[in-house]
Order: sequence, then C-alpha cells, then structure tokens
Amino acid sequence: MPGFVQIIEFKSSRIKEIEELGRPSRTEGSTAPTFRRIVATADRDHPGHYFTIVEFDSFDSAMENSGRPETSDFAARMAELCDGPVIFHNLDVMWQDNGEGADNG
Repeated sequence: MPGFVQIIEFKSSRIKEIEELGRPSRTEGSTAPTFRRIVATADRDHPGHYFTIVEFDSFDSAMENSGRPETSDFAARMAELCDGPVIFHNLDVMWQDNGEGADNG
C-alpha cells in the first residue's frame, strides 16, 4: 500500500534533550497523531547527525499531523536544540517490500 514518508534531517549536540522533548509530544494532545510509525536514527559515519523517518498513509495525513499544535510546538522547540537548520525530505512511496517475498504496492 503506497503512502508518504517524511525524513527529518538534523545535526545536534543535544540529542538527549531532543529525545526527552519528543516522547510525550508524539502521542499526547488534543488530536491524535496520524503517523503510522516513527524511526529515529543516528548516522554512524557522521556523529551528531540524525534522521527521523516518519511514515504516513498519505501526504494529506502528514499535513494533518503537521497542523497539530503539539507537532508545531515540538518542531519549534527541537529547532532550538539543533546545530543548524532542520531539513525536511517529503517523499511519496512508489513501492515497498516487507521482506517476505510479496510486493506491497
């Protein structure tokens, strides 16, 4: 089933603070989040460089999630903890493979 993926790329020397900041904002608030899954990663070859991969059902559900007050607040507070600009990569899923030999889209 095709969907939408957002990759959030950033550098930070304060990753523990970002992790603490993000935990409650992902699931609490006045409206439910619309993402399927979040994967937080650290670049093994470039210390202090991180990517967060967020999976959504569609671009529309990603934009709905971005409109949540909790998401906007988290993004602003996170940016203050980063060592440079936060870069967003907005990707339409063309196909995916779940590793079980079946094409899912």
